Amino acid sequence: MGLEYTEQETAIALRAVASLGAIMSRFARWGVAGRVLTLTVHNITWPGRTLAVSLLASRLIHCLAATVWLSLPSAVAAAESWGQQVIVENKPGASTQIGAEYVAKAAPDGYTLLVSPEATFVVNPWLYSKQPYDPMKDFTPITGLVSISQSLVASPDLLAQTLPELIALAKKRPGELNYGTFGVGSTGHLNMEMLQSMAGVKLVAVHYKGATPALTDVMAGHIQMMFISTSSAIEPWKAGKLKLLAVGSRQRLPRFPELPTAAESGLAGFEAVSWFGLFAPGGTPRAVVELLNAEVRRVFKDPEFQEKVLTPNMFEPMVSSPEQFSSFIQSEAQKWGDVVRKAKVKLD
Repeated sequence: MGLEYTEQETAIALRAVASLGAIMSRFARWGVAGRVLTLTVHNITWPGRTLAVSLLASRLIHCLAATVWLSLPSAVAAAESWGQQVIVENKPGASTQIGAEYVAKAAPDGYTLLVSPEATFVVNPWLYSKQPYDPMKDFTPITGLVSISQSLVASPDLLAQTLPELIALAKKRPGELNYGTFGVGSTGHLNMEMLQSMAGVKLVAVHYKGATPALTDVMAGHIQMMFISTSSAIEPWKAGKLKLLAVGSRQRLPRFPELPTAAESGLAGFEAVSWFGLFAPGGTPRAVVELLNAEVRRVFKDPEFQEKVLTPNMFEPMVSSPEQFSSFIQSEAQKWGDVVRKAKVKLD
């Protein structure tokens, strides 16, 4: 089943990735006025024709309205500032493999780009024995975009108020406590497998067809806990419908400093976040990669973009150089490869 999100999470994720079009449309307005955003590579001016940006996300039907509303105005504005049309396409399916294959096999000319979650590059290679592309060789990393913190939430009835108390309870009752996931191999599943490995406890997985029914059952007390995006957990936590035991980010969240991290709660080094990055097909000209990277970095530094896009959606920016992003992906692939192997999870 692979990557799954609640409808709210998917809408947020699509807002993040659809912001790529907004980034392009703001190049001329945010800090680059007077510059012509084209370059010449081997006597070819880029961009010289329509750009296609493929987005990977699940639950397309539920979020179609949000996608169209967020993507199309941005694409139109981008066409005005770049002098070319920007087509934003949503290509979900097969745990992100359909859209990824489309971009991997596209011409490496800078006209087809990919906005993808981490699963494509650091999880799926370990879950599937064979893929229609090489995630490390068939893509050119441009930059990370945003990371989204995951949180460990629990039923109000659970006899634990903190993560250390949960670990102690699980050790007293091995194999008795359960947790929900939104599918085998999903982020919610693998985050909990990592927790079990690091904490030395044994929990029982209950796999759902999506995050929404799992979260509903946590609040109702039918299952005891799960990992879900912090943005999806905040409102029911504030309403007293569930306990929020720990956030998966490295540091406490500025908006909710009272929430402890899992790392400071006894699991040193634990980090559970989802992230999105910008990619091009392997072999894309370096000059094109550098232009895209530079302009994304410029927009992410803008206070207005931070205020209106990043902060309200609890997005943590992770823009970097292509080299830094590539190294990050390799590190993440090793981390999640270890988790998948220890948990013996396979999807084929």
